[in-house]
Amino acid sequence: MKLRLGIPKGSLQEATIALFLRAGLNVHTSSRSYTATTDDPEVECMLIRAQEMARYVAKGVLDAGITGMDWVVESGLDVQAIASLNYSKQSRGNVRWVLAVPEESPYKRAEDLAGKVIATELVNVTTRYFAERNVAVKIEFSWGATEIKPPTLADAIVEVTETGSSLRANRLRIIDDVMASGTQLIANHQAMQDSFKRTKIEHLALMLEGAIAAQGRVGLMLNVKKGDLAAALSVLPALNSPTISPLSDGEWVAVNTIIEETAAWSIIPRLKAANATGIVEYPLNKVVL
Repeated sequence: MKLRLGIPKGSLQEATIALFLRAGLNVHTSSRSYTATTDDPEVECMLIRAQEMARYVAKGVLDAGITGMDWVVESGLDVQAIASLNYSKQSRGNVRWVLAVPEESPYKRAEDLAGKVIATELVNVTTRYFAERNVAVKIEFSWGATEIKPPTLADAIVEVTETGSSLRANRLRIIDDVMASGTQLIANHQAMQDSFKRTKIEHLALMLEGAIAAQGRVGLMLNVKKGDLAAALSVLPALNSPTISPLSDGEWVAVNTIIEETAAWSIIPRLKAANATGIVEYPLNKVVL
């Protein structure tokens, strides 16, 4: 028996495969194939567009898949959300779908767009957004390059953004947020009722979440005399309580903790000033809480 897993093809593909590698599972792809192999013989992958992932998971073609919550909501299909995975194609954060208009346009809020044309890939979500505000607009599906459509082909757009740089480059300004979205591991209900598949999916979620939790963090080990321990601990912003272990010399203890990588620059000199010695900073692959 195998777990059939969907990997998002397109903008998320590279970031997803890199995440799997950090989690300990190599995914081997080919530019000529929509299937992929992994180092786990019990996991087989298909490369599927994120926009279609929920459909194939809901139908049972795939047992589980990785996609954005935006496309799950847009599909309206009944799938089970297993884990929120805070990564996107450029960053470790969520993305935003925003309502944007040309910089020079007079529109300042959604209500100003009554009777206008809105271009977007996220048609169903956008339809609900305007319906909730009782604003009648014409919503047109956009096949791509949505940012270039205003003002000639559309009056406004609903488009996804991480940093807003593409919108600014196309002289667009944001007038409202439509929805926030993050990457999700989803599964179909039948797969979650199968003990083998459920275990594989939960294992996958655990390892992916651990790899994400480790991003931007490092481990820190140090030795300190018991008399200086309180001063050393006051310097450490621990993820959890630091691990403190006795050393062969009863006057000393070892401290092991996790910190944000950017904080090491200021923390290590302060630890040295607090009489800590043997300070070692080391990289992390996974942090499982």
